Amino acid sequence: MKKVKRIFTYLFLSIASIISIFPFLWMLVSMTNKSVDVTQGKLLPGTHFIENVKGLFNTVDIGTALINSTIIAVITTFLTLLIGSLAGYGFEIYRSRGKDMIFNILLLSMMIPFAAIMIPLYRFFGGVSASVPFLGIDTLAAAILPTVITAFFIFFFRQNTKMFAKELVEAGRIDGLSELGIFFRIYLPTMKTTYAAAAIIAFMNSWNNYLWPLVVLQSPENQTIPLLISNLGAGYSPDYGLIMTAIVIATLPTAIVFFVMQRHFVAGMMGSVKG
Repeated sequence: MKKVKRIFTYLFLSIASIISIFPFLWMLVSMTNKSVDVTQGKLLPGTHFIENVKGLFNTVDIGTALINSTIIAVITTFLTLLIGSLAGYGFEIYRSRGKDMIFNILLLSMMIPFAAIMIPLYRFFGGVSASVPFLGIDTLAAAILPTVITAFFIFFFRQNTKMFAKELVEAGRIDGLSELGIFFRIYLPTMKTTYAAAAIIAFMNSWNNYLWPLVVLQSPENQTIPLLISNLGAGYSPDYGLIMTAIVIATLPTAIVFFVMQRHFVAGMMGSVKG
């Protein structure tokens, strides 16, 4: 009975794995085929890979889009980790009834869809454009700031901070460390897995963000990779070979970040659940 159960378990996991990985394999195959082959659902590799790559780089400025996406994703991830961990650490270590009330209000903000605040944000950055041009519409800063920190990351860090040994805080104070010294010299190295998990989530969210950059980034030289891919597919007769090539190139950075940090990601997420 155990052998039959194990066979069905492995069979189910194998089928689930094939279903999960098939879209990526299809993208890899499609980037080697002509557009007509992609539309016909060809599942075998072709010989059009070099032409697709050359056509992509000759048709659009994908290098600039990748640089813009990288700048936005790296800065957003760094600020998210810094601000989110400081807030989560503060809410958990320095608890009080007032702070808990503020934290609950922050959690309620998670229920507000971004589309509901998009117009006020646009009006705000439009008003800022005249006095502070580098923070106005069609700047990378405007694409970064509204997505720097969310209630989710504050909640995530607070939950993981529950696993942090509070005795280390007292030991740091006895040794004469300041509160910021305790945070940067004790808390931060101890919570490496939490930072790794949050970094993956923040980087992927920022890299794949489409709606807000679509609204606030208006010039071609400031567009990100999701906007570029969207523009490729918006033509009268889109070249699906080029589109699949661009999608694969856009997927590689997030895939690399995830595979490099996946062990820490699992440990960090488990710490959050346990907390």
